[in-house]
Amino acid sequence: MKLTVVGDINKYYVQTLCMIFFPGAKFSEKEEPDENMPSVFLSLEEKEEEFIAEAVIRARGREARMTRSAKKGGRSDQRTAKIAAGSAMFAAGKELFGFTPPWGILTGVRPAKVASEYLLNGLGVQKIKEIFRDEYFVNPKKAALAVSIASAEIKLTKKLPKNLCSVYISIPFCPSRCAYCSFVSYTSKRLLSLIDDYLLMLYKDIDHVFSLIRELGMQVATIYIGGGTPTILDDRQLETLLSHIARHTDVSNLMEYTLEAGRPDTITAEKLAIAKKYGINRISVNPQSLCDGVLETIGRKHTALDFLRAFDIAKNSGISRINTDLIAGLPGDSFAEFSKSIDRVIELRPDNLTVHTFCVKKSSDVLKNSSNIYSLTGGEVWKSVDYSQVRTRNSGYKPYYMYRQKNTVGNLENVGYSLEGAEGMYNIFMMEELHTIFAAGAGSVTKLVKYRSPKEGGSKITRIFKPKYPYEYLRDFEKLQAGDAEAGILSMRDKILAFFEENGVPVN
Repeated sequence: MKLTVVGDINKYYVQTLCMIFFPGAKFSEKEEPDENMPSVFLSLEEKEEEFIAEAVIRARGREARMTRSAKKGGRSDQRTAKIAAGSAMFAAGKELFGFTPPWGILTGVRPAKVASEYLLNGLGVQKIKEIFRDEYFVNPKKAALAVSIASAEIKLTKKLPKNLCSVYISIPFCPSRCAYCSFVSYTSKRLLSLIDDYLLMLYKDIDHVFSLIRELGMQVATIYIGGGTPTILDDRQLETLLSHIARHTDVSNLMEYTLEAGRPDTITAEKLAIAKKYGINRISVNPQSLCDGVLETIGRKHTALDFLRAFDIAKNSGISRINTDLIAGLPGDSFAEFSKSIDRVIELRPDNLTVHTFCVKKSSDVLKNSSNIYSLTGGEVWKSVDYSQVRTRNSGYKPYYMYRQKNTVGNLENVGYSLEGAEGMYNIFMMEELHTIFAAGAGSVTKLVKYRSPKEGGSKITRIFKPKYPYEYLRDFEKLQAGDAEAGILSMRDKILAFFEENGVPVN
């Protein structure tokens, strides 16, 4: 689509606004739109007391033009400008398509973080709901959800020590690739043959990460081993990995130690016994659906019965917390089938249940195999997500973390639910960016955080990316072994130490 922006407004923000009404859109400034190409024009003008925005959307042979303003005062000029621009886009899109996005003009990944900022600045719950409704045009149900999650997160984290950090360890391999997946996860025989070499390099990376943590005088709160599917490792590989981690930290002192088992077809009693032995106290067993037809459509190599078998193994493993993931809106799924899946999972009483909404990723196989996968309104997925929220609440689960993604069907959200006292703290730390998360492994991202309250201007955050693909990761470590001072692991150390020194954190 053609996008034209005039005025001092972040162009990426305008693109995210466009994607509310044009999911999957690709943008161009040069092409002249033909009769089939949609176009958006947005202008922003700053006046002494307000910002004025005009949005013109052309699509389907029709045009909608709307002008909106936002008064200055009570918020930053940048946020006021965004509200003006978003209001004009929202009004024009609603007029043209007859569709009211559930999250209004909130385009960010973390809507609960917006609510948290207001709460920490002293605003009451009702006032925040009104702001969500009147300024961001958020559906009242979604506004209540965001405020509820923000309140829960603040309660869970307000008394934590200031020197905490977490560690993420990446195992980017899977037994098969799901049709909806875009993670850096590898499945071919040639790439799976890299696992042993990958682990050798990962151990060095882990050594380096924990050495930095000790140097910085930090305390590890949570460790999360993710992927991919970490339980693709065989018994020997898994035990070696967990024993290596145990050399660096007393796992009995961790708030949480997670192994993302994920695929039911990789879970065995032997592997979970090893996990329990080395202090794992949280695992995920993720069917995504309990409809065999849907599982086949999305490329999962297990059945609903395989999931039930794996869940039973997990329940009997002695590991204290189990999470289960489901996805609403999967290709081939329906409200009837999704509601059966969530009903059956709730009967099993996992400690946590995460309900994702199907998100179309640019590099996923499902996009390559279909030209009609994007959906503005989401069809039955709204009904499925609403059902999940009512069903979990009535079954004793409370929402405790949430995030959103671009190109999610129906512009909906992903929500984690928990039984009382079983909340996943790593999820909260990730979503709310409360402390630094160090990362080891291919495709992982170290997120350096100097926490500051909203009144202090918000946290300062820097991200450092590891090589994306396993073969790049291995090549980087070959450089390190050859004494290359520019090797990623060495430059990463310098960047991390510089970040903390610049932000007033003493380095031992």
